[in-house]
Amino acid sequence: MDAALDLARWVRPGDGVVVSQGCAEPVGLVDALIGAAGAGELTDLSLYSGLTWRAVLAAPEAASIDVVSYGVLGALAKVAAARPVRIVPSHFSALPELFAHRKLPGDVALIQVSEPDADGRCSFGVDTAYIADAVAHARTVIAEVNARMPRVPGATIAYDALTATVHTDRPLLEAPPARESAVDRAIAAHVVELVRDGDTLQVGVGALPEAILRGLRGARDLGVHSGMICDPIADLMADGVITGAQKPADTGLVVTGAALGSERLFDFLDNNAAVVQRPVSYTHRPRTLAGVGRLVAINGAVEVDLTGQVNAERAGGRAVGAVGGQVDFLRGAAATGGEGVVALPATVAKTGATRIVARLSGPVTTARADVGVVVTEHGVARLRGLDLRERAAALIAIAAPEHREALRRAAAGA
Repeated sequence: MDAALDLARWVRPGDGVVVSQGCAEPVGLVDALIGAAGAGELTDLSLYSGLTWRAVLAAPEAASIDVVSYGVLGALAKVAAARPVRIVPSHFSALPELFAHRKLPGDVALIQVSEPDADGRCSFGVDTAYIADAVAHARTVIAEVNARMPRVPGATIAYDALTATVHTDRPLLEAPPARESAVDRAIAAHVVELVRDGDTLQVGVGALPEAILRGLRGARDLGVHSGMICDPIADLMADGVITGAQKPADTGLVVTGAALGSERLFDFLDNNAAVVQRPVSYTHRPRTLAGVGRLVAINGAVEVDLTGQVNAERAGGRAVGAVGGQVDFLRGAAATGGEGVVALPATVAKTGATRIVARLSGPVTTARADVGVVVTEHGVARLRGLDLRERAAALIAIAAPEHREALRRAAAGA
């Protein structure tokens, strides 16, 4: 971090600050902000943080900062355990408008970008997501210009538009390695059967999504239009499985808003003309999703009730997830004649409790009318066109065998 950069020069008391998330988190700038707040140099701040793998906001120095997010992902769970995190539930597609109307912190943007190209423009690199939309409404944009940030085609910002810069040469944060289980592989085997050659995929990150992607090695001409991508996407592109050749829009391109993976993925993305990073205002809007071809949207859940309602936000009384883009993409799948999939293990690994439940223990993240298919390791429940009794029967059939009788009794008494 350049010692000459005094954040107190640029950040005012009462400001709202928004930071890049995931692998693009500008760690030097975030740490400097926390240090200045802890020293009393910056006061009355709110900070909008998305996915982070660092729990620095739980430190005593950050106690005066009001932390705001769309959910509790990664190390924000540790932050939430130490101090309040203010959750603003919203579909990901709504974030650009919320920043535009000052409903979310965004006076100052702390971002990480690539070095400028010959035209003086910096790539947002491995994360555009909400940040590329947020900077359009920020009074001040402070950037870590990292020599190791890959230049990914798509969203850029003019170097001259940056209020202040810090030049670095450091490795990017990497996503924690996923630990695939036998249950993940069993669920993946069922999900893979729902994918046709030529389909366009939306999938998240983690052990289960990666298992699903590895299970697609025998597919042909798949496309990708997703809020995020991970390492197996690069493998499937290199093997000619993902070509995007049949996508009606963005033909031949993988379109995403964030790359959450390892240095291997970052190297693959650098100046790769087949991958485009777009902001949420493009990736999640209904008009865009309607043009991506037959979309198979694959999302996770904490639990699903016997009507098909999904809770993806709370478990055991704690915030553990987010609304995110689940509804945006499930509706996109329905609009394109594709498959809107919610995939989850049938039980909680540590306790054996059922995740197909009579009643949700948390909020309704996704309404039952938006869920097309639910998948566990025990099978596939296709819900479209089923009445409530039929839905309950289909979901009980994919619950863990030891919980099915109790679920039948609950359904009969409902």
